[in-house]
Amino acid sequence: MDLHYVANGAVGAFDDYCAGYLDPGATGLGYITTLKLSIGMVKAGTDIGLERIVSYDRAEKNDAYIGQINIITASSFCGLNGAVWGYHLAKADRLVKGNVKPIKILKRCDNQKVPLIPVEPLLDATERLFGKAEKRRFPPLPGAMVACATKNRTVEGPTKVWCAIALAIAENREKDSNLIVEDTSDTRHFGPEPLDNLKENIGEAILLCGEDQNVKYNEIFFGVKELVIPEGYVGCALTCAPYVTLAKNAIPKGCEAADLLNMNISEWENKLHLETL
Repeated sequence: MDLHYVANGAVGAFDDYCAGYLDPGATGLGYITTLKLSIGMVKAGTDIGLERIVSYDRAEKNDAYIGQINIITASSFCGLNGAVWGYHLAKADRLVKGNVKPIKILKRCDNQKVPLIPVEPLLDATERLFGKAEKRRFPPLPGAMVACATKNRTVEGPTKVWCAIALAIAENREKDSNLIVEDTSDTRHFGPEPLDNLKENIGEAILLCGEDQNVKYNEIFFGVKELVIPEGYVGCALTCAPYVTLAKNAIPKGCEAADLLNMNISEWENKLHLETL
């Protein structure tokens, strides 16, 4: 499916808020995939159920702001009618400049090299779209129903809690989806080994998933966020990929959404005269 068609069909009904995919009023059938990793923490001492709620809500509002939404857990693919914010639209500056050094090089079953690339430029792009809690730009509409590929883990300290995300880009977007993998854990219950080995294992797992379905991925973005949770605190690690449609005002005047396919994110910010976060 042509990305021009996808982008122009991925504008929602609201001026200043992104909407959840499948919310009414969108311009078409397209959607935008965004990526987020966050950790929230709260002092213990009230009620573990309430502490879980507060730490989760803090993870939602930290970094790229997706607070006050109703997350609907979905599976983990950005399909033929989807595009990735920071990769396809409003491309991350570091990706445009080509100065992101791969973490490692993997090999597919056909011996083609597949770089494992830091995901931070895509996380940054999502933050620059939605804004932060204290300086919001075009966040999801408060109370919106937002389908997300997501996992979270809440745990009492002392421990280290972490969340991870990977995005595998399909070689042939005319027939295959991009794959998102989310993972969360903590060291108190599982030890440090899963975290230590994650970057070694997640790419191989993705390539195996591709082999199973005859899908070839040509690059994989990957990253982890971790935080030590002291004794007397509760922490929640959240990995999340909200599927949204864009706010109308996120499209610069005189442009259509598809024009963002030819902009980097700094150009997009400049055209909208956005203040620095």
